[in-house]
Amino acid sequence: MPRSRLPHLLALALILLIGWSGLAPYARDVWLAEIIPVLLVFAGLAWLYPKFRFSNAAYLLAAVWLFMHTVGSHYTFAHVPFDWFNDLIGAQRNQYDRISHAAVGLYAFAIMEWLLRTRQCRASMAALFSLSVVMAIAAGYEIIEWLFAVLYGGDAGVEFLGAQGDVWDAQKDMLADTLGAVFALALYAWLRPDLRMRAHDT
Repeated sequence: MPRSRLPHLLALALILLIGWSGLAPYARDVWLAEIIPVLLVFAGLAWLYPKFRFSNAAYLLAAVWLFMHTVGSHYTFAHVPFDWFNDLIGAQRNQYDRISHAAVGLYAFAIMEWLLRTRQCRASMAALFSLSVVMAIAAGYEIIEWLFAVLYGGDAGVEFLGAQGDVWDAQKDMLADTLGAVFALALYAWLRPDLRMRAHDT
């Protein structure tokens, strides 16, 4: 597939998915709160596209979280139909939320790619910075969830928080974000799109 077409196809699929997610969601107020981060990230990627085009791998990894979070916004993360996976691993709670958090970590791939292709720093520092950014976002989002739950209250606050009765939910979510980032950085070390594009340009 030509490199220039993949981002457009992913964008079209996401736009259609966002439209579907807004049709009779489980909780309209939760859908609105959950879809806003998707729209912000999507807008940021679209704005950056003419200025800096990531590799296909970076766009694919970025799309994983965008798609999963959009689906979660429709059902709320505790109610996404995910029984096949939960039963497979013998989970007592819906693990869709945890996997979605791991998908956040996949953005470490794009961050590292930008740092190396724009020659901001060496690979070791780029990896450390990318991991730190993901961990900071993970912590920040947990704070936002807590504030929303406290300020909004009611069933919407509980659904947005998505703890599902787990007192360690926030810590486990942040760990999932971090492990997703570690996976993304390992994948980057294997693919090294910055070296491939540099060789192609020369």
